[in-house]
Amino acid sequence: MQANTLPWQALLGLGVVSLTLWLGRTGARLLNQAGRLTAMQGDDRYWRILGFVWWGMTLLGGLSLLTEIFRLPLEPFRTWGHQLSQWLGSRGLTGLLILASASLGYRLIPMLLGRIPIVASPEFTRQQVRSQTLKAVLDSGLRTLVLVIGGLFFLSNLGLNVTALLAGVGVAGLAVSFAAQNLIRDLINGFFILLEDQFGVGDVITVGALTGTVERFNLRITVLRDVEGRVHFLPNSGITVVSVLSRDWARAVVDVPVSWKEDLERALEAFRDEAERFYQDPQWRPKFSAPPDVQGVQQLANEAIVLRVLFTTKPKEQWEVGREFRRRIAERFGREAIKTPATQ
Repeated sequence: MQANTLPWQALLGLGVVSLTLWLGRTGARLLNQAGRLTAMQGDDRYWRILGFVWWGMTLLGGLSLLTEIFRLPLEPFRTWGHQLSQWLGSRGLTGLLILASASLGYRLIPMLLGRIPIVASPEFTRQQVRSQTLKAVLDSGLRTLVLVIGGLFFLSNLGLNVTALLAGVGVAGLAVSFAAQNLIRDLINGFFILLEDQFGVGDVITVGALTGTVERFNLRITVLRDVEGRVHFLPNSGITVVSVLSRDWARAVVDVPVSWKEDLERALEAFRDEAERFYQDPQWRPKFSAPPDVQGVQQLANEAIVLRVLFTTKPKEQWEVGREFRRRIAERFGREAIKTPATQ
């Protein structure tokens, strides 16, 4: 790289500094995004270390080019800068164009997916869940595709035989095929979960001993957040039986104990009346899907007679409905002096 005058040297130097900063920031962001695609949060530190390494290599390359441009007698930076300038003249500009295109495509994905219509409704609907889940799967899949294709084109531009590289990866894949079986199971099971619409983003599900809201879903993992705020990462291959608590409709099962010393008919009459009043309340009526089913005496326990009512509600409304009825029936029993095990 030759620069005959100081203005040209200053202009080239400014360009090198700008390019160095752009490459450093873009590469670090791509590595950060790649780290977010992994299931374990503990892996984030390794991606941050890779980001620092990338910044170090980028700054070293920029310093070497500046040394060559201004012809500073600093070795080995001057030699590295000369070699790097020759490489930029042959393959570097194409490589930078590939990186810029990959970065642009990566940034355009959220904008394109943002155009996917998602039904805005105050109620929790399957169509809304389906749209959010498809959007999440497409986002992770397209980002991975852009990174892989951009990486292959960049390696090909460097002169590497990509075909031989992929063949080598295939041979290595056979060697570790046993370890990769779980990953393949994850992808297959995730595909069928999506195809059959078993659950999606926003659903409340139970898997084993874990219950929570699906915050993120892709073909490999399902991310749950429980009521205490803890986040659980579940490989899709481990989801063999799942219970969905927010599909189509839900049910609040409310059991209320009444003292053995209380008049059972009087307690049942107040219980039925309060359930019907609750159902007819204009503020709460939209949360119900059907009238309440007062089943009456559910259990004869040693300490109390247990009364049960079933409220059929819209999805994800059963917990709020159950809490409100317990509050109302407690106040009603208190006003009418109907004894419970705690007040007898």
